[in-house]
Amino acid sequence: MPAISFGGMATGLPPNLVDQLVDAERIPIKNIEAKKSNTEARLSLVSDLETKIGKIRDSIGTLASTKGFNDIKVMSGDPNIVQGAVDPANSQPGSWNIEVVELAQKASAVTNGFPDKDRTEIGVGYFRFETPEGAKEIYINGSNNTLEGAAAAINGAGLGVRAAVINDRNDPDYPYRLMISGSSVGGDNQIQYPTLYFLDGDQDLYFDDKREAKNGVIKVDGFEFAINDNTVTDVIPGVTLDIKQAAPGRQVNISVKEDQEVVSGKVDEFVKAINDVLQFIQAQNNLDSKTDTTKTLGGDSLLRGIENRLRRLVQDPQMGIDGPIQRLSQIGIQFNRSGTLSFDQEKFNAVLSRNPAAVQQFFAGDGFAVGFIPSLKNTLSTITNSNFGPLALRKRSLQDNIQRMDQNIANKEKLLERKEASLRRQFANLEETVSRLKAQGGQLAQMGAGLGLKVGG
Repeated sequence: MPAISFGGMATGLPPNLVDQLVDAERIPIKNIEAKKSNTEARLSLVSDLETKIGKIRDSIGTLASTKGFNDIKVMSGDPNIVQGAVDPANSQPGSWNIEVVELAQKASAVTNGFPDKDRTEIGVGYFRFETPEGAKEIYINGSNNTLEGAAAAINGAGLGVRAAVINDRNDPDYPYRLMISGSSVGGDNQIQYPTLYFLDGDQDLYFDDKREAKNGVIKVDGFEFAINDNTVTDVIPGVTLDIKQAAPGRQVNISVKEDQEVVSGKVDEFVKAINDVLQFIQAQNNLDSKTDTTKTLGGDSLLRGIENRLRRLVQDPQMGIDGPIQRLSQIGIQFNRSGTLSFDQEKFNAVLSRNPAAVQQFFAGDGFAVGFIPSLKNTLSTITNSNFGPLALRKRSLQDNIQRMDQNIANKEKLLERKEASLRRQFANLEETVSRLKAQGGQLAQMGAGLGLKVGG
């Protein structure tokens, strides 16, 4: 309702007396609002802690699997001769010597030379190709009877062959040739070269040279194999070899091993995520005489419980591991004097190089219950469980308190609003009464003064 304002106070009371009384009545509300602000600050800290713990889970998402580390790389002694790509799920660490004796080739044929590619006419006629579906003819008419036009017609026919105009600088007068080739290499991909029928061209068109499709030859650790493609997938387990060029007599070493830099980087990321949580807990517990504990989580059992779980996970041995590595300290991860983790990457890389299988077994275990990664996932799942986890329980408790305080504030504000309206009505009535009495007193005084003059006269 609109406020009732006073003019000159007939009662002599302060004009803002109601405001002062209302402010005094609002003190309990302000106290609740301050308490709510502190509770909201603590809720924000719990959410911040939840986010930091979530980053620990993110850091281990791809660190290890039941097959070991996911980061495997292929090293080639000469990438210009042979390169490789690896499938981590199916590869095995090892080293192989590859000698590329001969590349696999696709069938191809090249025509005689022409002075240009887009003006000299090859005539009107057709290319006849023998295909598994029978003879197919590609017709060339007056609109496409150049080398470029013929290449476009062949490529658009979808017959499993490709045509291109080649610039052969060995013959400067007639450098342009039409080359037709199969789409795949290897002896299994033979094609029948087309028969040419053309009339009335500016010059004759014929095949000047032909090559049959043939398999390539490579040696693996001295054993010779024929390959029907220059992309080989069945020589080294889990590795696709990309054969670049022949180099008879030269062996290229191909090795498959853990990518130490990537793996070490992921472990370092995990350690930093753990330390971020531990440093947060330390900061909250760093209390002094000036610390307002109502705004922090210092000394909270939530922090103690989470810290204890993480410390046990880091320090305790992993039971059930079938290998020599049982603790994080054996691979360079341990607590330092500041209460956070230190990561000795040099020690980790040395252990990984010496015994990668043991490091894999320690981290991955059986992928479910045994191993550091499964143990860590189980620990984090317990902490972050949305129904019964300590973080969820504490958040709900704080949210419920905030909701109750909001309701309490709203109720008190309604009561205070009604009380303020009542006070303003009472003081308005009082002011009106006092003003009326004063007016009546003034009239009586005037009347008395008038009577006195008459009597004296």
